[in-house]
Amino acid sequence: MTSSPFTIGLVQQAVGANAAATVDAAEHGVREAAARGAQIICLQELFNAPYFCKVNDAERFDLAEPIPGPTVARMQRVARELGTVIVVPIFEKRGPGVYHNTAAVVDADGELLGVYRKMHIPDDPLYHEKYYFTPGGGESYQHDETRPPSGFRVFRTRYATIGVLICWDQWYPEAARITSLMGAEILLYPTAIGWHPKEKAEWGEAQADAWRTAQRAHAIANGVYVAAVNRVGFEAEPGTDGLEFFGHSFVCDPFGRMIAEAGVEPAVLVAVCDPKQIEYTRRNWPFLRDRRIDAYGGLLHRYIDAGDSILGG
Repeated sequence: MTSSPFTIGLVQQAVGANAAATVDAAEHGVREAAARGAQIICLQELFNAPYFCKVNDAERFDLAEPIPGPTVARMQRVARELGTVIVVPIFEKRGPGVYHNTAAVVDADGELLGVYRKMHIPDDPLYHEKYYFTPGGGESYQHDETRPPSGFRVFRTRYATIGVLICWDQWYPEAARITSLMGAEILLYPTAIGWHPKEKAEWGEAQADAWRTAQRAHAIANGVYVAAVNRVGFEAEPGTDGLEFFGHSFVCDPFGRMIAEAGVEPAVLVAVCDPKQIEYTRRNWPFLRDRRIDAYGGLLHRYIDAGDSILGG
């Protein structure tokens, strides 16, 4: 664990149809965050394209690119110039017919440290991600028999050890816990979450609040910083009502306290994170110490029928 404070930057933006202009705007946001002192900068999920998963359309696989590829290479040049870490979430073409929702992690010298591939893939109205994305997992440690196969990863950057999870992953305490146990000092959640327009009046406020609450709970339960960066703006889709992405990107500390938060407009957030807060929180709320790891075998089951005994417990 690092001992010095580190500064996080989040680039929350609206996405238009012009891909070049979108990437230009993201780079501008990265430069603004760096100018304001950010050392680790995270872009939003699938940052360089409109959210294309609203329908099943095979032609949209053409939006994907390899890693390394042109978008990641551009951000590598920017990272090297600015001396910043950049998390670059894109639609990855891994091979013929194999595509992932991926975040590439670029260190402050421009080196590509690796990738995290989204583990939990949703399938909801206007979020047809199972059509496009192969879930990550299983390949990260395939050459190391001393470690279990897992898609969860941490990255030891110049400034801090970071964990990256993506959007739907943010609802799963198991993902946050495992990544925290691997040494992450902050969990970064690039995101594309929004409202169905017909539901907004009745459910919109509660949905956004649930989204924040779930991630703040990860910070508290694991004694880590959490940062979520979401897109904003309405994105149309012919034949549907489209989606309105609600922004509200934020950074919270290990107590779950908000230390930076955006609204529903494009924004660049910057927040200082102090590793001493992680140590202080874990000493006083020792949830990791008091876990009963001998009693959690049930988590490996899809469902437990009433009356079943797990580990004789």
